[in-house]
Order: sequence, then structure tokens, then C-alpha cells
Amino acid sequence: MKTISKILAVCCWLLIVGQSAQAQNDSVKVINSSRMIGIGGTHILDTYLSAEHFKGFGLSFVATIERKRPYRHWSTLMEHEANISFVRDRSNSRKELEGAYNFYWGKLYNWSLCDNRLTLQAGGVANASLGFIYNTSNSNNPAQARAHLNLMPTGVVSYRFTLFNKPTMIRYEVNLPFVGVMFSPNYGQSYYEIFNRGNYDHNVVFTTFANAPEWRQMLTLDANLSAKWALRIGYMGNYQQYKVNQLKQHVYTHRFLIGFTRCFSLIPHAL
Repeated sequence: MKTISKILAVCCWLLIVGQSAQAQNDSVKVINSSRMIGIGGTHILDTYLSAEHFKGFGLSFVATIERKRPYRHWSTLMEHEANISFVRDRSNSRKELEGAYNFYWGKLYNWSLCDNRLTLQAGGVANASLGFIYNTSNSNNPAQARAHLNLMPTGVVSYRFTLFNKPTMIRYEVNLPFVGVMFSPNYGQSYYEIFNRGNYDHNVVFTTFANAPEWRQMLTLDANLSAKWALRIGYMGNYQQYKVNQLKQHVYTHRFLIGFTRCFSLIPHAL
């Protein structure tokens, strides 16, 4: 009887330890965080301000955070993207200043293949975008506000390999439009009419991939510097277009990126 009691006690202890270990594993979050700066070309057309095309260069800051629990298939993706661009028309006589902030938040389902070297992710993100375009030559309506909320299907492909005896990862992310809403003045409507006189004229517009096609892609390469830190270089293209209220707008940005990525684990019990 004593032997049986000892065996049962050991089994119960192992069960409790196993459950505690599993609970701890479920509470651990593996976090990949990156910070990058980018520089490259910008192309702008906004028929509310001018029928001319404007080209120039811009700067961007991109921060990406991805959280995932071990043994779970779903991960959370958050991205911050801030841009500022300085552009001129073809005659080099007029200038525009453009700025925007984009926040992306979403969920991705993960598949691990090829002994965890290849990771496929699919899901969707919500994109909130705020910005402006300022034309230095216009006396009436010199600026155009930009505000857009969009739901975007998202896909990510990551592949890990060894390069020069260093762990390396190549990653490609793409975001496409689905549905959303945006703010836009109507054709011939001034901002004075909208905000001072309160004259609403279809200024909140429902958008789809038909009247607001958008394509955002990011290709990066991570080269490990240590167990936690990696150098990240890459390219980001964000191509936003709208055709609403008889107005056309597009903002195309191309950015060459460089920054750092950090991978770490967050254990709530250790806080």
C-alpha cells in the first residue's frame, strides 16, 4: 500500500508540474520588434489641389511588432509607418509637402514547413491612415486632408537559411484593399463650407478595391548580429489610389529601408 501511495503521489506531482509548465509556455510571448528608417522616391497626384503630377523624395519611419505564443498558430501584427515627402511639378515651379501616418493591426494564422525554415502567414489587418498634402502655390484650398480606415487581407512569407555561417531570414509581406471608409471633399467644395458652414456633401465615402485600389509590399533581409539582434535591410512600396467624389488622388512611395530587429520573450511571471 505504501508503494502504491508513493507511486500515486509521484504521478500527481508530475501531472501538476506538467500542467504548470504548459501554463507557463502558454503565457510566454515571443516578440519580434524592428525599427527602420527609409528614403526614396514619391509620386503624387491630387486633382483637388492641382491637375499636375508631382515627384520628389521622402523619408519614412517603420516600426513592426509581432507577438506569438509558443505552440499557437495565431500571431498579432502591429506596424507603424510615418512618411514625409517633398515634391515638385514637372516645370519645377510649384511644390507640395505631403505627410502621413499609417497604423496597421491584425491577426495572422501561421504554418511552419520545411523543418520550420519556411513560415507562411495569412490573415487580415485594419489600417487607420491620417495625412495631408499642402500645395505652396494655392491661395484658395491650399491643403488636402487625408483620412482613411480600411480592412486589408494580408499575407507573409518568411524563409530562414544560413549565409556566411550566419542565421539569415528573408521576409515578404503584402497588404491588399478590401473595404473601408474615407474622408473626401466633393468636387468644387471648399473646406470652409465643410467645417465653418457645416455643409455636408457626401464627405464620408464607402471604399472598396474598385474605387480605392491600394497595394503595400515590404521585402526585408535579416542578418543576425547576435542571438537577439539582427540587421534588417529591405524595400517598401506603398501605392495608394482613390477616385471618389469626381476627384482623383494617388500617393506612390518607394523606400529603401535599413534598421535593426530584436527578438525576445516576455514572461508575465517575471514582471
